[in-house]
Amino acid sequence: MVTDPWTFTGESVAVGTAGTTVTLVEGSAFAISSASGDMTPGTAEGLFFRDTRFLSRLQLKINGQVPEPLAMSPTEPYSARFVGRVRPRPGRADSTILISRSRYVGRGMRDDLVVRNFGDEPAYCAIELAYGADFANLFEVKEGRAGTTTSDEEYSWEHVGGGIVFRHRRGSHGRGIRVSFSTDAVLDANLASFEVIIAPRGEWAVCQQFTCSIESEPIEPRWLCGQPIERAKPAERMAQWRRSVPNLETDHEGLRMVVARSAEDLGALRIFDPDFPERTVVAAGAPWFMTLFGRDSLITSWMALLVDPELALGVLQTLARFQGAQVDPRTEEEPGRILHEMRFGDAPSLSLGGGKVYYGTADATPLFVMLLGELRRWGLAKEAVDQLLPHADRAIGWIENYGDRDGDGYVEYLRTSDRGLANQGWKDSHDGVRFADGRIAEAPIALCEVQGYVYGAYLARAYFAGEHGDHELATDLRHRASKLKADFNRDFWLPDKGWLAMGLDKDKRPIDALTSNMGHCMWTGILDADKASMVAKRLLSHDMFTGWGVRTLAASMKGYNPISYHCGSVWPHDNAIVAAGLMRYGYVREAQRVIMGMLDAAVAQGGRLPELFSGLDRLEMPTVVAYPTSCSPQAWAAASPLLMLRTMLRLDPWVPRGKVWLHPALPDQIGRLRVDRIPLAGSRVSVSVDGDKVEVEGLPDNLELVDAPRHPLTGS
Repeated sequence: MVTDPWTFTGESVAVGTAGTTVTLVEGSAFAISSASGDMTPGTAEGLFFRDTRFLSRLQLKINGQVPEPLAMSPTEPYSARFVGRVRPRPGRADSTILISRSRYVGRGMRDDLVVRNFGDEPAYCAIELAYGADFANLFEVKEGRAGTTTSDEEYSWEHVGGGIVFRHRRGSHGRGIRVSFSTDAVLDANLASFEVIIAPRGEWAVCQQFTCSIESEPIEPRWLCGQPIERAKPAERMAQWRRSVPNLETDHEGLRMVVARSAEDLGALRIFDPDFPERTVVAAGAPWFMTLFGRDSLITSWMALLVDPELALGVLQTLARFQGAQVDPRTEEEPGRILHEMRFGDAPSLSLGGGKVYYGTADATPLFVMLLGELRRWGLAKEAVDQLLPHADRAIGWIENYGDRDGDGYVEYLRTSDRGLANQGWKDSHDGVRFADGRIAEAPIALCEVQGYVYGAYLARAYFAGEHGDHELATDLRHRASKLKADFNRDFWLPDKGWLAMGLDKDKRPIDALTSNMGHCMWTGILDADKASMVAKRLLSHDMFTGWGVRTLAASMKGYNPISYHCGSVWPHDNAIVAAGLMRYGYVREAQRVIMGMLDAAVAQGGRLPELFSGLDRLEMPTVVAYPTSCSPQAWAAASPLLMLRTMLRLDPWVPRGKVWLHPALPDQIGRLRVDRIPLAGSRVSVSVDGDKVEVEGLPDNLELVDAPRHPLTGS
């Protein structure tokens, strides 16, 4: 029996180490190959689209030899160029045959193969391309189960119109892929071959087109042979994205490089729904999560407000479209609940509406309301935001009627069947929630950060109520927030330890492990100010802070493992939130230490922050140790430097009240910073910081600049 994708608790198949594999992404399509450009059977490599591996083999030989790889250059998030050579013949020092493979991914794939002869005499080349298509489900590949077949599966291939067509049917669901060529090929089974003689200083080229089909309907690839690359939709979208994202100038080259890479990755991870092309959402991450996730998309788009508030609006509108409407224990749908994960599987439609939805998450629903409130403060599309208020009210209804399972005022989670996730916070691995002595907590579990999100949701909805003149509702919501805050600080605080419990277990016992979760409680403001200094000290203690970042679980806790998923590793998005929380409570130096550690970690990894990396101490291991199956690029990791940039600027707009708080606090390592084209209230604003000198350009006349941090220590 094949389990649901969200129930898998093992480690995903590694796709290779940095430099040995290449991942290209565009929308819900991605391709994984070796550094040579080949896709090798029996690995996680291949061309994936809509949760299916359409191509599992693509191997090149010239004159019977596998070319020697020389270089790989990612030209765009969705494209790369691979360069190799035919190995020298015996007795010759150099080869004269150079191979270039240019690959473009998008709803299929295009591969341009160019063979060049740098010799002084004609060169004979027998070029052979081998293909394979196993049509494995993404999760079969991820979990290492690809290659197993069932009795209701049928595979076939045939030569059609000078190309090769592979087909697969599982029950009533059919998939296929057609390989076609720009020049005639000799076809033999799954092989295409060409015999050519290349003139001295000449070249030979072929374009390979890979066209996926769903239920016998071909899906036109984004990149078509014979058409200019720059006119394809992904190229146009990426060019438009680059023209609109803020530009950054600084004397800290690492910061500039990391923020630029973040913007590029976010641009690549965007998904465009053909049913609602004006709404943009973001996929969680490559390779295994190129689809919509509630929690991930909400946090990512919050972090990316500095770049594109429209992304947050598209995320909110799309999640509202699929908001829970009924009680369904199979998918954990409940009225008002925001989805956890969408998967496409055998869906015939290319729209998001064709996906299968799972709702098992405790935090996406309050985060939905929090983000809506933050979007209002940024002054974007008042009418569009107002249209989402009924969905915010349904979300709060879920919080109080379904999320709070026992009426104690806290949102807990408990899966409704063994088909669901056992842990439903962001640390959702099976062992991610545990006591200091290593025992795994039993559900229902009320996580500390989830209560912080609920607190933020109440305050966000109160803002709207006040704006619309419903002062009774605004007062009621603020009272609920105040009561939750008081109860939370009473029940979650561990006075003998000086930190917040990670959560409360089924018996309402505090889960007493020292974890990073409490940093989220500073971000939302639910933590009492008199406890903040102790929390800040714990977060930056040797137990927690590695020099690169804050660990998910302290090294002194039983169960700590620096190379685990959630029990001692370092997550960039977690650290960005921790830094924002520290800054909110006035712990500037502590926030700066976290930010600079993260920037150093990103620079050490080529400018890109992966989903997570190991929690080994920087003094023990002076380089970042990767987590083998980490997603990269990954959405909230990519967005993390943007939140860190906003944290350093201490930029907090409240457009409806006509104010923008700005009080930069740059680390000593960053002397000069200028950010251009910040989208704010329909304008593009520039902020320059040079030592103590701060200049702002382009601020609308109706906004007053406040030279102070917005959030007082009360967290209000």
